[in-house]
Amino acid sequence: MAATESQNKAKLTRKEQIESIATALFKQRGFAATSMRDLASAVGIEAASIYAHVRSKEEILQSICFKMANEFFAELAEIESQSITYTQKLRQVITAHIKIITHNIAASTVFQQEWRHLSEPFLTDFLSLREKYEHRIRELIQQGIETGEFISSDTRFVTRTLLSSLNGITQWYKLDGELSPEAIAGNLADLFLNGLNTHKDDRPKYH
Repeated sequence: MAATESQNKAKLTRKEQIESIATALFKQRGFAATSMRDLASAVGIEAASIYAHVRSKEEILQSICFKMANEFFAELAEIESQSITYTQKLRQVITAHIKIITHNIAASTVFQQEWRHLSEPFLTDFLSLREKYEHRIRELIQQGIETGEFISSDTRFVTRTLLSSLNGITQWYKLDGELSPEAIAGNLADLFLNGLNTHKDDRPKYH
């Protein structure tokens, strides 16, 4: 695994390397407590030299937040376009969300916790994206209710509870832990769908 990580780092451009290191620092120290000088030192270059690659640390934060938001929307759009049941769609949404956040825990943590440091108009844009993502999942659940797949429920409460559970995974997920992202997704999907479905299907067991 170490060899693969080294190979991946070698393929990164200098700007990508800076963003990767900044992401780790933002997760460890927080955005506010990380200076451009700290970042330059971690990268191994002079403080003045880092500005040749990035204008500010907020530019990096913007990249992290909006890049991940775009990943969520791309996966969601793909799922929405499929001709499958709403139960299957919600299961896929859960799986896709977990796949994204476990791919890079540092970036996911920054995405979830440090967005508050975005300046305008980026802060408003980011909050709008969060609301749209939540709204589209609520719509999916509502459509499942209307077709009789899901029990009648408070879709706002269900959606926010689901997203809180999904995003909370960054607090405890370990790359070398007992559960793979696929197993986490399977177990979590079963928990929610068992509560929402009007009928119970035989579902696979996850370990």
